[in-house]
Order: sequence, then C-alpha cells, then structure tokens
Amino acid sequence: MRGLGYFVSIISVMLLGSVAWPSPEDPSWHLPALLAGMATSITGMLLRWAASRKQLHELHAVERRTGA
Repeated sequence: MRGLGYFVSIISVMLLGSVAWPSPEDPSWHLPALLAGMATSITGMLLRWAASRKQLHELHAVERRTGA
C-alpha cells in the first residue's frame, strides 16, 4: 500500500505540474523553478519509499535471525 501511495503522489505532482506549466509570457525563471520543485518532490517520495523498503528488509532479517 505504501508504494501505491507514493505512486499516486508522484502522479499528482505530474498533474499539478502540467496545470502550472508556465505560458510564454511568464518570467523565464518559472519553468526551471517548476521543474526543480517537481523533481525534488518526486525524489523525496522515492527516497522515503526506498527507506521504508530498507526498514522492512531489516525487520525481516531480524525476524529470520530471532526466529520470530
């Protein structure tokens, strides 16, 4: 479920980014700022997902060692 939640969040970032896409008359810094914001948001979600996978893997390793 957690992975699905992160996937949905990534899709929402893409949808919101498409709505916020700057028009030609917007200042030139809008596009790089939008892309950087989208990229950092998605990167953060992927890092949290990877951390949760690592934590789950470590928990299973402890369970195997202890026979729990």
